Amino acid sequence: MTAALLAILRRDLARLLRGAQGGALGSGIAMPILFFLAVAIIFPFAVGPDPRLLARVGGGVIWVAALLAAILPLDRLVEPDIEMGFFDQWALRGIAEEGVIAMRVIAHWLSFAPALMLATLPAGALLGLDGTQLGMVELGLLAGTPGLAALGVMVAAITAGLKGGAALAGLLVIPLAVPILIFGAGALASGGASGIALCGAASLVLVALAPFAGAGAIRAGR
Repeated sequence: MTAALLAILRRDLARLLRGAQGGALGSGIAMPILFFLAVAIIFPFAVGPDPRLLARVGGGVIWVAALLAAILPLDRLVEPDIEMGFFDQWALRGIAEEGVIAMRVIAHWLSFAPALMLATLPAGALLGLDGTQLGMVELGLLAGTPGLAALGVMVAAITAGLKGGAALAGLLVIPLAVPILIFGAGALASGGASGIALCGAASLVLVALAPFAGAGAIRAGR
């Protein structure tokens, strides 16, 4: 069973990294990262070049950009496998949906979060964050992005098969992710570790809940 789940993880990660059209390895993560950097580049032009203003709101901008980058592949997380009958085949082979969804959460996180944290370095420079602020943002992203990945997979499973499911999934993820964004950006504003701890706690709850909620939605749809 462990070998089967690891094989599913490798397959999911490769598919997410290749993108919707099955392109070259790494093409799937290019769009979220380019989107993330585009937000960081455009924002200073929108609010002006005041370095103190940029430093004050820059962490929140990074968090919003990270959320939007995380929800870009929602339409590819669950629905294609349901349509092609993969979940039915896995169930017939004795692989529980909870295990498959857990692997999907890990694959989704690996496909965007590490690259996003690297892209935060130039984004932080563009937004005028100093070293301490940038470190807090990186720690917050490390604590919060697993929750964003889990939330994305869970909502994608719940909305799979619905008309306009991808758009609905995005609309559901954004308000549900607000606690993670509040704690993550709040850690930068307060300069303390309590916000990061709360962000990690909210993320851990979502990671624990996602396999069961996603699996239940898939079985209900079947």
